[in-house]
Amino acid sequence: MTRLSAAFAKSHPALVTFVTAGDPTPHATAAILDALVEGGADVIELGMPFTDPMADGPAIQAANLRSLAAGTKTADILAIAKTFRARHPETPLVLMGYANPMTIRGADWFSAAARDSGVDGVICVDIPPEEDQELGPALRAAGIDLIRLATPTTDTDRLPAVLDGASGFVYYVSVAGITGLQQAAQSSIEDAVARLKAATDIPVAVGFGIRTPEQAAAVARVADGIVVGSAIVDLVAEHGAGAPAAVRAYIQSLSTAIHAAVREVA
Repeated sequence: MTRLSAAFAKSHPALVTFVTAGDPTPHATAAILDALVEGGADVIELGMPFTDPMADGPAIQAANLRSLAAGTKTADILAIAKTFRARHPETPLVLMGYANPMTIRGADWFSAAARDSGVDGVICVDIPPEEDQELGPALRAAGIDLIRLATPTTDTDRLPAVLDGASGFVYYVSVAGITGLQQAAQSSIEDAVARLKAATDIPVAVGFGIRTPEQAAAVARVADGIVVGSAIVDLVAEHGAGAPAAVRAYIQSLSTAIHAAVREVA
């Protein structure tokens, strides 16, 4: 069993959390990651800063700029991942970002470097499944899960291509838009999760727009995982290097709500 499969095999849906590596600085990221684990995060997505994060809303765009302004490089991100793995041997870590930083030195180099840093999975926002050969074979050869995105516009004809070669979990982007600005209606999330789960045995995690414990609890009643990103990034923006305490408390509120929702369903 991999770290990711173990995270989704728990008695409650996985709380998947996102922060941008190097925000506010590479040095400060470690304590923020520790706070996520201490608060109850089951999976952590570590964003790779990029100059043109086209799928992200204002909060994560600003985090990318803060990180790049602090001088964050791919080597820093891999170092953050490696030291995280030493401190937290059981918590899955997923790199999330865009094709350019992942492929500029070659897919084989990136995949090997990610593996050696203890990374469990990769989400590449702008390589579609039809171009899987750009990164997928190298990741799979390195034993790293390639986590694919499904959206409200992923129709029945295209869904098999999205699922082919995917592993770890499927990230259902619940709104046709950018991160952080809106949340889909609960009924549409329920319908989409049911459709995805009918097509695959891979766990389905739902993200985009989930900010409150109440929203997290509602999604936890139907999905295998709940992804929260922009709200955490907002706390980092507000508190900077002093963010860990606020992040820990916020994650605890989400985790408590998710666990309570599962007990209600049971």
